[in-house]
Amino acid sequence: MIRVMLEHAKKHPGLIPQFFFILLGMGGASFYLFRLAKGPHLRHESNPEPWNNLSPSYQYKFVAINTDYKNLKKEGPDF
Repeated sequence: MIRVMLEHAKKHPGLIPQFFFILLGMGGASFYLFRLAKGPHLRHESNPEPWNNLSPSYQYKFVAINTDYKNLKKEGPDF
């Protein structure tokens, strides 16, 4: 496949950017799938419930529009 792309690039140099971006997209997609295939980031062997260690003021969302996480009080019991 790479050999065919190189032959076409020699005949038509305008295709070089297209081949570059196609390979860049395929490489990025492969990297993303490999990263997803590594599994969850939480380790459950030592702590079966790691979400209980987070404080109530921990900001779970990337953007909190209407919520001020600093003034939240913990409403649930400790397990």
